[in-house]
Amino acid sequence: MFAAGAAHAEFRVCNGTQNLVGVAIGYRAEEGWITEGWWQVPASTCATLIEGELQSRYYYLYAEDAARGGRWTGDINMCVAENEFKIVGVKDCFARGYQQMGFKEYDTGRQGSWMVQLSDTPGTPQESQN
Repeated sequence: MFAAGAAHAEFRVCNGTQNLVGVAIGYRAEEGWITEGWWQVPASTCATLIEGELQSRYYYLYAEDAARGGRWTGDINMCVAENEFKIVGVKDCFARGYQQMGFKEYDTGRQGSWMVQLSDTPGTPQESQN
């Protein structure tokens, strides 16, 4: 049973663009560094990448505009695959048959929820905590 007005804990990405955006996330888990993708987030909608209370302080995000090719990137290199994936480890991406992309780091502090808003200017996502 949920209390009225209780916040829903999750990591969400909202697409503020007019195009479909593909999103991948990276995080630290018991088995090591994990990257997962792709979430297809249509224009002007949101997608939940992680449901429930956030277990890590740092999360990493990479996104691509499917129509215009714009990218939201950062300085942290992690592995991705062309199709749906869950990859353990961030080293030797190419040798293991993956691609390497730069992910942007988000420090969620002690927040149980986090939301990233992707805008029409790739590389400048906005973030907020709930």
